[in-house]
Amino acid sequence: MRILLTGASGSIGAALAPDLAAAGHELRGFGRDPSRVPATLPFVRGDAITGAGFDEALDGIDVAYFLMHSMEGAGSRDGFEDNERIAAENFVTAAQAARVRRVVYLGGLVPPERRPSRHLGSRLEVERILLAGLPEAVALRASIVIGARSRSFRFLVHLVERMKVLTLPPWREHRTQPIDVRDVRAFLLAAATTPHARGGLSLDIAGPDVLSYGQMIERIADLMLVRRRSLSFGRNATPIVAPVAAALTGEESGFIGPLMESLSSDLLPRDERAPRLLGVRPHRFDQAVERALREWETREPLAAR
Repeated sequence: MRILLTGASGSIGAALAPDLAAAGHELRGFGRDPSRVPATLPFVRGDAITGAGFDEALDGIDVAYFLMHSMEGAGSRDGFEDNERIAAENFVTAAQAARVRRVVYLGGLVPPERRPSRHLGSRLEVERILLAGLPEAVALRASIVIGARSRSFRFLVHLVERMKVLTLPPWREHRTQPIDVRDVRAFLLAAATTPHARGGLSLDIAGPDVLSYGQMIERIADLMLVRRRSLSFGRNATPIVAPVAAALTGEESGFIGPLMESLSSDLLPRDERAPRLLGVRPHRFDQAVERALREWETREPLAAR
């Protein structure tokens, strides 16, 4: 099949490209900066916000992966929510014109009984646009992805590295099911050809372990072979804490602020259909972290180890 990979320079897209090529698919990339992808990947330069390049990129494509996110644009004129909505609408318009039937999207788990954060609400809106606009759209929702290049995982590792005392706000008690990046790639790969997507399909993908964010950080510290004392405080002060956490971990506040807002409730899957429908057996949390840390250390040192 001829496959368009948007977000090819991101952590998921870059990891997925070799899997798609190994499966025999013909790949094409799309994005603003061709220098950030391998020279061997045919690439169309464009801009999702303006829609420039979509017509050329989608020409002759059988399946398109929508792996673009704009959370870092929170400080822009319209904010990341508007940017993500506009990008999705531009994509659907171009995909319909090119007669592309299937798109595969990776979004985020959402809380079942309360209003989602700005970040997760934006991901949900993109999912709605794609499912409404394309007949075989597949939307996968994941929580924290465990991988050496995953920004959310790297944020947690940097907290362990750089905080001698782990001072955690109330979101430390909320639970989720983190997922190994290998399993995300396997779910995405299977979604391109699954027969269950006629009429659209939305699935939650998750690892087998239910953990609070505090437990995740403690397990990461244990697997990094370091001891960290934890100190909890009861006030939810994300607007104050997020810039400090961003500076401490070397991240952008436009990413960390919305990310921390999303931790204010449990984020658990709606059901367990995904492994059966897509034929994936997820890895346990400790296995995922150990592998991610080993890969991390092949590229850069871990200060805490």
